[in-house]
Amino acid sequence: MTRDQPPARKPPRLVTAQYLENAALHYLQRFASSSASLRRVLMRKVDRSAQAHGTDPAEGARWIEDLIARYLRSGLLNDTAYAEMRAASLHRRGTSTRAIREKLSAKGIGRDEADRALESLDEEVEGDLNLTAALALARRRRLGPYRLPEKRAEFRDKDLAALGRAGFAYDIARRVVDAEDPDSVE
Repeated sequence: MTRDQPPARKPPRLVTAQYLENAALHYLQRFASSSASLRRVLMRKVDRSAQAHGTDPAEGARWIEDLIARYLRSGLLNDTAYAEMRAASLHRRGTSTRAIREKLSAKGIGRDEADRALESLDEEVEGDLNLTAALALARRRRLGPYRLPEKRAEFRDKDLAALGRAGFAYDIARRVVDAEDPDSVE
């Protein structure tokens, strides 16, 4: 190796059923995951192994499906619980219900499960979900009533635009931005 050449990349490991199980367990220890996300991660490993070692991708896919089915039966993977946890986390960060649905869909959560997660969240949260999320986003980003009073008028339109880009309806964004203080939002 000379200074002109980058260091050689280590070839991927040969994928076996045991290797996939170890990789899946390690991944699940580090991250909360939906079954679709875990499937994507493991299939990337199979694809890299197929390119480097000639592993059969169909056989790897069968191993992955068996593994995921076993984890779903045992409760190690639970898409419903994942959807509820992720929806609550996103809501606390100030994410609109529309954006929550989109992010759950990107993680492989079906529309019905996403709707159930949002219904469960709606039962837990007092008031309108979108309004409480908009207030959380305003607090986090210092918009509207959380901005310095002398700067509020100057930044009103920008604050409305920020809430609009985050997926909130105009009437909710206007209620949050025009509120005198966070407690006066109804």
